[in-house]
Amino acid sequence: MKLSDITIRKAKPEAKPRKLSDGGGLYVLIHPNGGKYWQLAYRFAGKQKTLALGIYPDVPLASHWLDPKTKQHWIKGARELRDEARKLIADDIDPSAAKQTQKRMDKIATANTFEAVAREWVATRGTRWTAGHVALTLRSLEVNAFPVLKNRPIADISSSELLAMVRDIEKRGALEIASRVLQRCGAIFRYAIATDRCKNNPAFKMNEGLTLRTTKNYSTIDQGDFPKLLRDIDGYQGSPLTTHAMQLMALTFTRTGELIEAKWCEIDLTRGEWLIPAERMKMRRPHLVPLARQAIEIFRELEKLTGDMEHVFPNRNEPTKPASKAIILRALGRMGYTGKMTGHGFRSAASTMLNENKSKWGIHKDTIELQLAHVEKNASRATYNFAEYLEERRAMMQQWADHLDAIKAGAKVIALRA
Repeated sequence: MKLSDITIRKAKPEAKPRKLSDGGGLYVLIHPNGGKYWQLAYRFAGKQKTLALGIYPDVPLASHWLDPKTKQHWIKGARELRDEARKLIADDIDPSAAKQTQKRMDKIATANTFEAVAREWVATRGTRWTAGHVALTLRSLEVNAFPVLKNRPIADISSSELLAMVRDIEKRGALEIASRVLQRCGAIFRYAIATDRCKNNPAFKMNEGLTLRTTKNYSTIDQGDFPKLLRDIDGYQGSPLTTHAMQLMALTFTRTGELIEAKWCEIDLTRGEWLIPAERMKMRRPHLVPLARQAIEIFRELEKLTGDMEHVFPNRNEPTKPASKAIILRALGRMGYTGKMTGHGFRSAASTMLNENKSKWGIHKDTIELQLAHVEKNASRATYNFAEYLEERRAMMQQWADHLDAIKAGAKVIALRA
């Protein structure tokens, strides 16, 4: 006799497990605690076996649409599962073994979703990144990539699928973000290939399909206005720490964050050297800055103000932390240089003037590039020597400081002493 939903629902548990048969080996096993489990009794290779098909009512008696009107979400019933198992037996396949194989495949697929591989990639690569960069990378993926690719098996993702995701980011006007997310996805797929989770990189050469964005250079004043800027900095009416920070930006042309986050333990005023650790450098390599006499004098003044603290430029509200990197940009704005000059502009100005005059001033291009910390990305940490061309760089930094003093005073400098 065939079962019905009413029969199964009304069936009461007894002191011992009991069966309600539906035919073809299918039955409901009712446990004393009230649990009702679908099972299939069958013979395979001369042995009696049992296959678990699920729990009632999560697995219903008969298959049906969850929403008959919209025809969405087909739910397999116990009878359909029984028939599928019987077909496997007829093809000489043990349904219990097939189920275990599917479980293993599902487990592998879950471990190999785009999100799982992406997080593994971040965890692996993140050992060489700063905590901030790890957080930023994860956040960009969580916001832009995971909502679309999160649960997709990484081996199944196609170029068209990836391009559609990038196009959606571009539609928000976030062209830079679209480029960065695609770059990170490419790295994730390369990692998946290396760890045998997929065979192809759908992001390969896809940057050719990106919407071109207009490059926006950092604002830098004209060379003719640089002397006035130097005089304006000396006369700045704000915090002396900010004044000294801008003076050192001009003298050392480091990146803003590298200067503002400087610690006293990095600076040797006796030797006239500032060694920036790798974790604060863009290329994650230590960088040595030879200090000109003028820079040493400014650090001496700063030492009187903050020498007993960890940071050269401590945060006013949280002295154990460095000041905000925005202090230089805000100060330039107060001096009337909004949209005309940025912290990075000091690097651009130094690079331009030094390169334009390198022959006349007797400076080698490599000396300039090393002082700007422009190191080839493929240069290994082992071969990179942060003290290379040190004496040449020391001489150049003093030349540069003397040149700034001269143009600030209004002199027309024809050449710098080599």
